Amino acid sequence: MPAPERVGPRAAEILDAMREHSAWDRLNSSSMRYSSCWATFTGYPTISQWSLERDAGPLLVEALRVLALKAAVYELTGGDEEAAELLVPAPVDEMIHAVLAQFTLMSGMQSDLGVTFPHATELEDFGYTRGCVTDDYYAAAGWGDQPLRYWLDSAEVGRRLAILERQYGAAGIARNGRGHAIDFDAETEAVAV
Repeated sequence: MPAPERVGPRAAEILDAMREHSAWDRLNSSSMRYSSCWATFTGYPTISQWSLERDAGPLLVEALRVLALKAAVYELTGGDEEAAELLVPAPVDEMIHAVLAQFTLMSGMQSDLGVTFPHATELEDFGYTRGCVTDDYYAAAGWGDQPLRYWLDSAEVGRRLAILERQYGAAGIARNGRGHAIDFDAETEAVAV
């Protein structure tokens, strides 16, 4: 892995170039409008008292920072996609997906800036722990302290997911949203009666 002293400043340059790009405002507004597809059970809901209105903006900032870090690592390793798949907390990763869903905007920005924003879901590892190399890169970029509301350690995410699973189970939703026993036809008939 490249040294934080190389990754951090390069990531800061990439993020500054993104901010100066003509599509920046559209990327931000489009990513925020994607909220109707944000209905996950295991990412955003791990944030205590999650609120789309309060948390979307700060999460977008974190997602864009991580994308810049990943782009810097990808560039500095000569295109090593596995190295660039940095450990990040689940809520931030969810927002990265919302940004990358703006495929045309991100493709244009990549082309114009001459960078690649890698994200390989088959390489994702949700083992983010405080003090890992991602934190070193973030600090070296000069962005200040990570907001701990969103930068949740994997052990804490696991604890919160267990709580959510109990809550979801009470509503008939199983395996943290990966299944349910709701019969919509029966529900429609019950409402119609």
